[in-house]
Amino acid sequence: SMWFSFYFIRISPNGLIMRKCILGMLVLFGMTTQAQNQEVQQTIEIFFKGFHSRDSLAIQKVCSDKMGLQSIAENAKGSQFSTDTASKFYKSIASIPNTMQFEERLLGHTIHIDGAMAIDWTPYQFYVNGKKSHSGVNVFTLYKDNGQWKIVAIIDTRRK
Repeated sequence: SMWFSFYFIRISPNGLIMRKCILGMLVLFGMTTQAQNQEVQQTIEIFFKGFHSRDSLAIQKVCSDKMGLQSIAENAKGSQFSTDTASKFYKSIASIPNTMQFEERLLGHTIHIDGAMAIDWTPYQFYVNGKKSHSGVNVFTLYKDNGQWKIVAIIDTRRK
């Protein structure tokens, strides 16, 4: 009977070996995926370490020369879409006064990878001088260039 055949395969040495092979492949795939996710998250963490220390050179090390930035500001009147260049972004980071304290607190990472492309969805809360200024979501798009993840685009939402 079919049930007997299925049962026989499950307990036969060959069936046991096959299950161990499949389990091993799944574990290996999971480890590879986890390592890639950690590489992407580490790139984002390097970006924010440079951001919080106002170090545009550190930020540039993990960003593509062609990086684009976009933002969607939301309020009671609706939403406003804006774009910026990487060079303007770097200049704005370097020009933040030392008297201003700021922190962008990431609330998590949702990472998806397909070959040499990755995205990281990061909800955040932004604080200026210890007070919450706004919150939203960042979406980082990354490209794996010669073994190193580079940020090629950032889009965020901002709401009070």
